[in-house]
Amino acid sequence: MVRASVIIVNFNQISHLKTCLYSLKDSLSKDDEVIVVDNHSLDSSSVTLLLLFPWINLIESEQNLGFGGGNNLGARYANGKYLAFLNPDTTVTPGWLDSLIYAMETTPHAGMVTPKIILRNDPTKINACGNNIHMTGLTLCRGVNKPERFYNCCKKVNAVSGAAFLIERDWYEQLGGFDEVFFLYLEDTDLSLRSRFAGRNCLFVPNAIIYHDYQLKLTQEKLFFLERNRYLMLLKNFHFLTLVLLLPALLLSEIITWVFVFLEDQKLWKFKIRSYAWVLRNRKVIIRSRAEIRPLRKLRDREILKSHVCTLAFEQLEPGLISTAAHLLFDPLFF
Repeated sequence: MVRASVIIVNFNQISHLKTCLYSLKDSLSKDDEVIVVDNHSLDSSSVTLLLLFPWINLIESEQNLGFGGGNNLGARYANGKYLAFLNPDTTVTPGWLDSLIYAMETTPHAGMVTPKIILRNDPTKINACGNNIHMTGLTLCRGVNKPERFYNCCKKVNAVSGAAFLIERDWYEQLGGFDEVFFLYLEDTDLSLRSRFAGRNCLFVPNAIIYHDYQLKLTQEKLFFLERNRYLMLLKNFHFLTLVLLLPALLLSEIITWVFVFLEDQKLWKFKIRSYAWVLRNRKVIIRSRAEIRPLRKLRDREILKSHVCTLAFEQLEPGLISTAAHLLFDPLFF
Protein backbone atom coordinates (compact mmCIF):
# COMPACT_ATOMS: atom_id res chain seq x y z
CA MET A 1 0.00 0.00 0.00
CA VAL A 2 1.25 3.49 -0.83
CA ARG A 3 1.70 5.63 2.28
CA ALA A 4 1.69 9.11 0.73
CA SER A 5 1.30 10.60 -2.71
CA VAL A 6 3.28 13.82 -3.20
CA ILE A 7 1.51 15.95 -5.82
CA ILE A 8 3.17 18.85 -7.65
CA VAL A 9 1.50 20.98 -10.32
CA ASN A 10 3.87 22.47 -12.87
CA PHE A 11 3.29 25.29 -15.32
CA ASN A 12 6.45 26.49 -17.09
CA GLN A 13 8.60 26.10 -13.96
CA ILE A 14 10.93 23.32 -15.02
CA SER A 15 14.06 24.89 -13.50
CA HIS A 16 12.39 25.16 -10.08
CA LEU A 17 10.79 21.76 -10.44
CA LYS A 18 14.09 20.00 -11.11
CA THR A 19 15.52 21.36 -7.86
CA CYS A 20 12.38 20.31 -6.00
CA LEU A 21 12.46 16.75 -7.36
CA TYR A 22 16.16 16.29 -6.63
CA SER A 23 15.49 17.25 -3.00
CA LEU A 24 12.43 14.98 -2.84
CA LYS A 25 14.03 11.77 -4.04
CA ASP A 26 16.05 11.03 -0.91
CA SER A 27 13.42 12.29 1.53
CA LEU A 28 10.75 9.71 0.67
CA SER A 29 10.33 6.09 1.70
CA LYS A 30 9.76 3.19 -0.67
CA ASP A 31 6.08 3.40 0.27
CA ASP A 32 5.63 6.90 -1.16
CA GLU A 33 5.01 8.10 -4.71
CA VAL A 34 5.46 11.38 -6.58
CA ILE A 35 2.89 12.65 -9.06
CA VAL A 36 3.71 15.63 -11.28
CA VAL A 37 0.87 17.24 -13.19
CA ASP A 38 2.10 19.26 -16.13
CA ASN A 39 -0.57 21.92 -16.58
CA HIS A 40 -0.11 22.26 -20.35
CA SER A 41 3.27 23.99 -20.02
CA LEU A 42 4.54 25.91 -23.03
CA ASP A 43 8.17 24.90 -22.49
CA SER A 44 9.78 21.45 -22.73
CA SER A 45 8.83 20.44 -19.20
CA SER A 46 7.40 17.02 -20.04
CA VAL A 47 10.39 15.90 -22.11
CA THR A 48 12.84 17.00 -19.44
CA LEU A 49 10.88 15.29 -16.67
CA LEU A 50 10.67 11.99 -18.52
CA LEU A 51 14.43 12.02 -19.19
CA LEU A 52 15.66 13.06 -15.76
CA PHE A 53 13.03 11.64 -13.42
CA PRO A 54 11.72 8.31 -14.69
CA TRP A 55 10.62 7.41 -11.14
CA ILE A 56 7.81 9.98 -11.05
CA ASN A 57 4.28 9.53 -12.33
CA LEU A 58 3.85 12.26 -14.95
CA ILE A 59 0.35 13.38 -15.89
CA GLU A 60 0.03 15.73 -18.83
CA SER A 61 -3.07 17.91 -18.87
CA GLU A 62 -4.44 19.02 -22.22
CA GLN A 63 -5.22 22.46 -20.78
CA ASN A 64 -4.16 24.72 -17.93
CA LEU A 65 -6.55 23.71 -15.15
CA GLY A 66 -5.19 26.19 -12.62
CA PHE A 67 -3.71 25.29 -9.24
CA GLY A 68 -6.81 23.64 -7.81
CA GLY A 69 -7.76 21.82 -10.99
CA GLY A 70 -4.25 20.53 -11.52
CA ASN A 71 -4.06 19.20 -7.97
CA ASN A 72 -7.48 17.58 -8.27
CA LEU A 73 -6.28 15.85 -11.43
CA GLY A 74 -3.20 14.56 -9.62
CA ALA A 75 -5.30 13.38 -6.69
CA ARG A 76 -7.43 11.25 -9.01
CA TYR A 77 -4.31 9.27 -9.94
CA ALA A 78 -3.00 9.06 -6.36
CA ASN A 79 -2.74 5.75 -4.53
CA GLY A 80 -1.57 7.00 -1.14
CA LYS A 81 -3.45 7.14 2.14
CA TYR A 82 -2.19 10.72 2.42
CA LEU A 83 -1.89 13.47 -0.16
CA ALA A 84 1.03 15.89 0.22
CA PHE A 85 0.76 18.97 -1.99
CA LEU A 86 3.92 20.89 -2.90
CA ASN A 87 4.66 23.92 -5.03
CA PRO A 88 7.30 23.33 -7.72
CA ASP A 89 9.44 26.18 -6.32
CA THR A 90 9.92 24.44 -2.98
CA THR A 91 12.70 22.20 -1.71
CA VAL A 92 12.25 19.75 1.13
CA THR A 93 14.44 18.63 4.04
CA PRO A 94 14.92 15.11 5.44
CA GLY A 95 12.03 13.94 7.58
CA TRP A 96 9.56 16.59 6.40
CA LEU A 97 6.94 14.07 5.28
CA ASP A 98 7.38 11.77 8.29
CA SER A 99 6.84 14.75 10.62
CA LEU A 100 3.66 15.81 8.86
CA ILE A 101 2.22 12.27 8.89
CA TYR A 102 3.13 11.76 12.55
CA ALA A 103 1.40 15.02 13.50
CA MET A 104 -1.67 14.03 11.51
CA GLU A 105 -1.87 10.59 13.11
CA THR A 106 -1.29 11.73 16.71
CA THR A 107 -3.35 14.94 16.85
CA PRO A 108 -7.09 14.55 17.49
CA HIS A 109 -9.33 16.30 14.96
CA ALA A 110 -6.44 17.22 12.65
CA GLY A 111 -7.69 17.62 9.10
CA MET A 112 -4.78 19.34 7.37
CA VAL A 113 -1.16 19.86 8.46
CA THR A 114 1.35 22.38 7.12
CA PRO A 115 5.14 22.71 7.71
CA LYS A 116 7.40 25.59 8.64
CA ILE A 117 8.19 27.23 5.31
CA ILE A 118 11.45 29.18 5.13
CA LEU A 119 12.46 31.72 2.48
CA ARG A 120 14.92 29.97 0.19
CA ASN A 121 16.64 33.20 -0.83
CA ASP A 122 17.02 34.19 2.86
CA PRO A 123 17.05 31.08 5.09
CA THR A 124 17.18 33.24 8.22
CA LYS A 125 13.57 34.31 7.68
CA ILE A 126 10.17 32.66 7.68
CA ASN A 127 7.89 32.55 4.67
CA ALA A 128 4.86 30.99 6.39
CA CYS A 129 3.96 29.02 9.49
CA GLY A 130 0.45 28.39 8.32
CA ASN A 131 -1.75 31.30 7.23
CA ASN A 132 -3.79 33.86 9.15
CA ILE A 133 -7.27 34.73 7.90
CA HIS A 134 -8.49 38.23 8.67
CA MET A 135 -12.13 38.68 9.65
CA THR A 136 -12.73 40.12 6.14
CA GLY A 137 -11.21 37.13 4.33
CA LEU A 138 -7.86 38.73 3.56
CA THR A 139 -5.30 35.97 4.01
CA LEU A 140 -1.66 36.54 4.94
CA CYS A 141 1.33 34.34 5.71
CA ARG A 142 1.70 33.76 9.44
CA GLY A 143 5.14 34.85 10.67
CA VAL A 144 6.42 36.12 7.33
CA ASN A 145 9.88 37.73 7.54
CA LYS A 146 10.24 36.82 11.23
CA PRO A 147 13.49 35.03 12.25
CA GLU A 148 13.35 31.35 11.34
CA ARG A 149 14.01 30.38 14.98
CA PHE A 150 10.53 31.64 15.92
CA TYR A 151 7.31 29.58 15.90
CA ASN A 152 8.56 26.27 17.27
CA CYS A 153 5.35 24.85 18.74
CA CYS A 154 2.64 22.82 17.03
CA LYS A 155 -0.41 25.04 16.86
CA LYS A 156 -3.84 25.25 15.32
CA VAL A 157 -3.85 27.83 12.54
CA ASN A 158 -6.58 29.46 10.46
CA ALA A 159 -5.38 27.89 7.21
CA VAL A 160 -2.58 25.84 5.70
CA SER A 161 -0.21 27.21 3.10
CA GLY A 162 -0.86 25.89 -0.38
CA ALA A 163 2.90 25.84 -0.93
CA ALA A 164 3.11 22.70 1.23
CA PHE A 165 0.54 20.75 3.22
CA LEU A 166 -0.73 17.24 3.86
CA ILE A 167 -4.26 15.86 4.11
CA GLU A 168 -5.72 12.36 4.35
CA ARG A 169 -7.04 11.34 0.96
CA ASP A 170 -10.41 10.19 2.30
CA TRP A 171 -10.92 13.55 4.00
CA TYR A 172 -9.87 15.43 0.87
CA GLU A 173 -12.48 13.50 -1.11
CA GLN A 174 -15.19 14.10 1.50
CA LEU A 175 -14.50 17.82 1.27
CA GLY A 176 -14.74 17.66 -2.52
CA GLY A 177 -11.10 18.58 -3.14
CA PHE A 178 -10.08 22.02 -4.31
CA ASP A 179 -12.76 24.30 -5.70
CA GLU A 180 -11.65 24.66 -9.32
CA VAL A 181 -13.65 27.87 -9.78
CA PHE A 182 -10.88 29.68 -7.86
CA PHE A 183 -8.29 28.74 -10.55
CA LEU A 184 -5.47 30.64 -8.80
CA TYR A 185 -5.02 31.92 -5.22
CA LEU A 186 -6.97 31.33 -1.99
CA GLU A 187 -8.09 27.83 -2.93
CA ASP A 188 -5.91 26.61 -0.02
CA THR A 189 -7.74 28.99 2.34
CA ASP A 190 -11.11 27.87 1.02
CA LEU A 191 -10.24 24.19 1.52
CA SER A 192 -8.97 24.97 5.03
CA LEU A 193 -12.21 26.75 5.90
CA ARG A 194 -14.31 23.86 4.67
CA SER A 195 -12.24 21.43 6.75
CA ARG A 196 -12.70 23.57 9.86
CA PHE A 197 -16.43 24.01 9.30
CA ALA A 198 -16.67 20.22 8.99
CA GLY A 199 -14.97 19.77 12.37
CA ARG A 200 -11.29 19.15 11.58
CA ASN A 201 -8.52 21.61 12.36
CA CYS A 202 -5.55 22.97 10.43
CA LEU A 203 -2.27 22.34 12.24
CA PHE A 204 1.16 23.95 11.93
CA VAL A 205 4.05 21.46 12.37
CA PRO A 206 7.37 23.26 13.09
CA ASN A 207 9.74 20.30 12.80
CA ALA A 208 8.76 19.73 9.16
CA ILE A 209 10.90 22.18 7.20
CA ILE A 210 10.37 23.35 3.61
CA TYR A 211 12.22 26.05 1.67
CA HIS A 212 10.26 28.23 -0.74
CA ASP A 213 11.46 30.55 -3.48
CA TYR A 214 8.88 33.21 -2.60
CA GLN A 215 8.67 36.88 -3.50
CA LEU A 216 5.64 39.06 -2.91
CA LYS A 217 4.62 40.57 -6.24
CA LEU A 218 1.23 42.04 -7.06
CA THR A 219 0.37 41.84 -10.74
CA GLN A 220 -2.89 42.86 -12.37
CA GLU A 221 -3.96 39.24 -12.77
CA LYS A 222 -3.04 38.41 -9.16
CA LEU A 223 -5.06 41.32 -7.77
CA PHE A 224 -8.10 40.22 -9.79
CA PHE A 225 -7.93 36.62 -8.56
CA LEU A 226 -7.15 37.56 -4.95
CA GLU A 227 -10.09 39.92 -4.67
CA ARG A 228 -12.52 37.85 -6.75
CA ASN A 229 -11.67 34.72 -4.78
CA ARG A 230 -11.91 36.50 -1.42
CA TYR A 231 -15.49 37.48 -2.21
CA LEU A 232 -16.22 33.99 -3.52
CA MET A 233 -14.76 32.37 -0.39
CA LEU A 234 -16.79 34.58 1.96
CA LEU A 235 -20.04 34.23 0.03
CA LYS A 236 -19.89 30.44 -0.30
CA ASN A 237 -18.74 29.61 3.24
CA PHE A 238 -20.55 32.04 5.56
CA HIS A 239 -24.22 32.66 6.21
CA PHE A 240 -25.61 35.83 4.69
CA LEU A 241 -26.57 37.17 8.13
CA THR A 242 -22.94 36.82 9.21
CA LEU A 243 -21.83 38.84 6.19
CA VAL A 244 -24.41 41.52 6.99
CA LEU A 245 -23.06 41.76 10.54
CA LEU A 246 -19.51 41.96 9.13
CA LEU A 247 -20.48 44.65 6.62
CA PRO A 248 -18.76 47.57 8.45
CA ALA A 249 -15.50 45.62 8.55
CA LEU A 250 -15.91 44.49 4.94
CA LEU A 251 -16.47 48.07 3.79
CA LEU A 252 -13.39 49.16 5.73
CA SER A 253 -11.35 46.45 4.00
CA GLU A 254 -12.58 47.78 0.65
CA ILE A 255 -11.36 51.26 1.53
CA ILE A 256 -7.96 49.85 2.48
CA THR A 257 -7.60 47.78 -0.69
CA TRP A 258 -8.66 50.71 -2.88
CA VAL A 259 -6.08 52.97 -1.21
CA PHE A 260 -3.45 50.28 -1.73
CA VAL A 261 -4.41 49.95 -5.41
CA PHE A 262 -3.92 53.64 -6.07
CA LEU A 263 -0.67 53.78 -4.11
CA GLU A 264 0.75 50.69 -5.81
CA ASP A 265 -0.36 51.12 -9.42
CA GLN A 266 -3.34 53.14 -10.59
CA LYS A 267 -3.81 50.77 -13.53
CA LEU A 268 -4.90 48.11 -11.05
CA TRP A 269 -8.29 49.72 -10.47
CA LYS A 270 -9.75 48.09 -13.57
CA PHE A 271 -8.97 44.65 -12.18
CA LYS A 272 -10.56 45.49 -8.85
CA ILE A 273 -13.74 46.44 -10.72
CA ARG A 274 -13.49 43.20 -12.71
CA SER A 275 -13.59 41.23 -9.46
CA TYR A 276 -16.92 42.85 -8.52
CA ALA A 277 -18.31 42.20 -12.00
CA TRP A 278 -17.32 38.51 -11.84
CA VAL A 279 -19.20 38.01 -8.58
CA LEU A 280 -22.34 39.60 -10.02
CA ARG A 281 -22.18 37.51 -13.20
CA ASN A 282 -21.61 34.27 -11.30
CA ARG A 283 -24.32 34.49 -8.66
CA LYS A 284 -25.69 31.07 -9.61
CA VAL A 285 -22.25 29.48 -9.27
CA ILE A 286 -21.91 30.89 -5.75
CA ILE A 287 -25.39 29.79 -4.71
CA ARG A 288 -24.68 26.28 -6.01
CA SER A 289 -21.39 26.17 -4.09
CA ARG A 290 -23.16 27.18 -0.88
CA ALA A 291 -25.64 24.36 -1.31
CA GLU A 292 -22.91 21.78 -1.99
CA ILE A 293 -20.97 22.46 1.21
CA ARG A 294 -23.97 22.91 3.53
CA PRO A 295 -24.24 19.18 4.43
CA LEU A 296 -20.62 19.17 5.66
CA ARG A 297 -21.04 22.00 8.17
CA LYS A 298 -20.78 21.06 11.84
CA LEU A 299 -19.61 24.35 13.34
CA ARG A 300 -21.29 27.74 13.39
CA ASP A 301 -19.81 30.85 11.80
CA ARG A 302 -19.17 32.31 15.24
CA GLU A 303 -16.93 29.37 16.21
CA ILE A 304 -14.85 29.79 13.06
CA LEU A 305 -14.57 33.57 13.10
CA LYS A 306 -13.53 33.88 16.74
CA SER A 307 -10.07 32.51 15.86
CA HIS A 308 -9.58 34.80 12.86
CA VAL A 309 -7.39 37.85 13.29
CA CYS A 310 -8.68 41.42 13.46
CA THR A 311 -5.38 43.11 12.54
CA LEU A 312 -3.82 43.34 9.10
CA ALA A 313 -0.08 42.85 8.57
CA PHE A 314 0.42 46.14 6.73
CA GLU A 315 4.19 45.78 7.11
CA GLN A 316 4.15 42.90 4.62
CA LEU A 317 3.17 45.35 1.90
CA GLU A 318 4.64 48.67 3.02
CA PRO A 319 7.17 48.50 5.89
CA GLY A 320 8.06 51.58 7.88
CA LEU A 321 6.12 54.68 8.85
CA ILE A 322 3.14 54.00 6.58
CA SER A 323 2.45 50.57 8.08
CA THR A 324 2.80 51.97 11.61
CA ALA A 325 0.28 54.70 10.83
CA ALA A 326 -2.07 52.16 9.24
CA HIS A 327 -1.95 49.99 12.37
CA LEU A 328 -2.73 52.97 14.59
CA LEU A 329 -5.67 53.98 12.40
CA PHE A 330 -7.26 50.69 11.39
CA ASP A 331 -6.49 48.15 14.13
CA PRO A 332 -8.85 49.79 16.68
CA LEU A 333 -11.61 50.05 14.06
CA PHE A 334 -11.43 46.36 13.12
CA PHE A 335 -11.21 45.36 16.78
